Amino acid sequence: MAKHHVLLAIWLVTFASITSASTSASAEEFPSRPITWVVPFAPGGITDTTSRIVAEEMSKTLGQSVLIDNRGGGGGTVGTEQVARAKPDGYTMIYGTQGTMAANVTLRKNLSYDPLTSFLPVHLVGESPNLFVAYHEAPYNSVPEFIAYAKQNPGKVTFSSSGVGTATHLVAELFKTVTGIEMQHVPYRGSAPALNDMIAGRVDVMFDYPVSVGPHVEAGKLRVLATTAPERLRAFPDVPTMAELGMKEMTTQSWSSIMVPAGTPAPVVDRLAAAAHAALSSERVRTHFEKVGTRPMLLQKAEMIPFIEKEIKRWGDVIERAGLEKQ
Repeated sequence: MAKHHVLLAIWLVTFASITSASTSASAEEFPSRPITWVVPFAPGGITDTTSRIVAEEMSKTLGQSVLIDNRGGGGGTVGTEQVARAKPDGYTMIYGTQGTMAANVTLRKNLSYDPLTSFLPVHLVGESPNLFVAYHEAPYNSVPEFIAYAKQNPGKVTFSSSGVGTATHLVAELFKTVTGIEMQHVPYRGSAPALNDMIAGRVDVMFDYPVSVGPHVEAGKLRVLATTAPERLRAFPDVPTMAELGMKEMTTQSWSSIMVPAGTPAPVVDRLAAAAHAALSSERVRTHFEKVGTRPMLLQKAEMIPFIEKEIKRWGDVIERAGLEKQ
């Protein structure tokens, strides 16, 4: 009997050593093929442009391509749920947002993932304010004029978003709560189609990112009324902040992140985090972010958890105050 115990102990030690060596070897070899970074929104918006430039810089550090895979639908939920079920080997990452990794906890009835248990945080990417834009032929030229117009036309004003639960949706819901006005929500499968309908005059207003709306503003197709940034943006020096207009609660910036399925080996997460950190510290990414009004965020791995927990609470409160029906 004692002999069997000794043999079992030797087997367990040997197995543990082989497993440890195998894990270590696989981590050292990672990545040995291209990595897929799922962006759960349609091409053309800030999620698409931001992820592509960061992916290109990460590829340089990793020695393998980081490929963007747009999987839109459900306000980012569809692609996020798919990645939660992906093999936890580091070869599939998700572009997480305040919508998919914070607001959806409160907003979605049957969410099949939990931001803090279904995924491991790798690195925050960037935060960007919204611009409050209107149809270029709208009968209002400022936020006070818009509020007055909305109150005179209850239920008639519409706002578009890149999907239910996205930042572009929730910032507008916060605005409704702060101002006491009514607006009808018209969700789309991404920023680009939402802006196209605004330009055509089918929708009245939208909260979207400088990188998405900037070209349309310059072309005279959209009118900017305000920004949710804490201070005026360099690219739009004449545009007032919501705080300047007496709405400090409207100071908000949307954020993005890189996350991987839970169970991904720690050395692989470390490798991805180091590559993301190098990308976000690069001159190319910093210059691009500055140009489009985005600030790189340097929190990574476990440092991200308190931040995400705080965001889950903040946007959960906004959703409950707005009385939004669970999707």
